[in-house]
Amino acid sequence: MNEEVLRVDGMSCAHCKQAVEQSVGALQGVKKVTATPEKDEVVVSFEDPASINGIKGAIEDAGYEVV
Repeated sequence: MNEEVLRVDGMSCAHCKQAVEQSVGALQGVKKVTATPEKDEVVVSFEDPASINGIKGAIEDAGYEVV
């Protein structure tokens, strides 16, 4: 199991949190995702076939920027 902490710009509210968590959580292999807008942070626990690039893509598809 891998765990990554990503810095994400643009999250500012509960809706942002929900959008990121739903987008990333829909990926196969993602076990847990917690977005914290107050810290501009997303913590993801995942295993194959999920990848860090796929996770970053899901966050960007939700409308936020991984920095």
